[in-house]
Amino acid sequence: MTTTLNLTDSVGAWVTECPATSRVFEKHRIDYCCGGSRPLEEACRKRQIDAQAVYQELRQIISGGASNPPPDDDFASSSLAEMCESIEATHHEYLKRELPRLRQLVTRVAQVHGERHPWLLQLETAFQQLHDELVPHMLKEERVLFPAIRMIEQSPVLPAFPFGSVDNPIRMMEHEHDIAGQALQEIRRSSSDFTLPEGGCNTFRAMLDGLRELEADLHCHIHKENNILFPRASQLSARLSGPVQEGNAVR
Repeated sequence: MTTTLNLTDSVGAWVTECPATSRVFEKHRIDYCCGGSRPLEEACRKRQIDAQAVYQELRQIISGGASNPPPDDDFASSSLAEMCESIEATHHEYLKRELPRLRQLVTRVAQVHGERHPWLLQLETAFQQLHDELVPHMLKEERVLFPAIRMIEQSPVLPAFPFGSVDNPIRMMEHEHDIAGQALQEIRRSSSDFTLPEGGCNTFRAMLDGLRELEADLHCHIHKENNILFPRASQLSARLSGPVQEGNAVR
C-alpha cells in the first residue's frame, strides 16, 4: 500500500486511510479521535516528539512493516448504513458489556484500596463521569442520529427531521465525545498510565487492564464517527439539500 499523506495531513486522515497506523498514535499518545483534525506535524509538536520519526513509523506501517492489522480495515469504504451497523455491533456492544463490569471493578478497588491509594478516588469519579456520558450517548445515536443517517442515504431528497439539519445532532455527539475524551485523559493521568502499584491484587490488575482496553476501543470508536461517518453524512446531507424546496428545507 502507498500513500500521499504527509506531515500537513490530519492525524484522522492517516488512520482513515490505514487503520493500522492507530498503533503508532496510541504508542505516542497522540489523539487521533477528538483531535483527529489536527495536522500530524502540529500533533507531534504538541506532544513534544519528533514529527519526522513518527512519520517514518507511519510509512513503515503503511508499506506493510506491521503485522496483524486491526479489524475494520474496510470501514472507510463501507456505506453509511454499514458504518452505523458496524459501530453498533462492535463498539456499542462492547461498551454495553464492559461498562457495567468495569463499574463494579472500579468501585470495589476504590473501596478496598482507596485509603492507601487516594488517586483511586479521582479515577472513580472520572470513570463515573465517563459512564454517565456514554450510556445515554449510545442511546441517542441508536435511536436518533443513526436512523437519520440511514434515511439520508436511502432517500433521493433530503428528509425533514424534527431536529433540523443532521449537523445538529452530529455536533452534539462530537461535543459529548470531547467530554468522554477528557474523562479518559483523567483516568490515564490519575492511574499514572494504568500502572499497577506495588502489591496490587489481581482485581486491581484486572481493573487497570480493562480501563486500558476501554481507552483503546473508545479512541477507535470516536475516530470512526468524528473523522469518517459524521463528515460523510454531513456532506451527503448538504448535496441532497441543493436548492431549498418547500417540504425539503432544512430549518
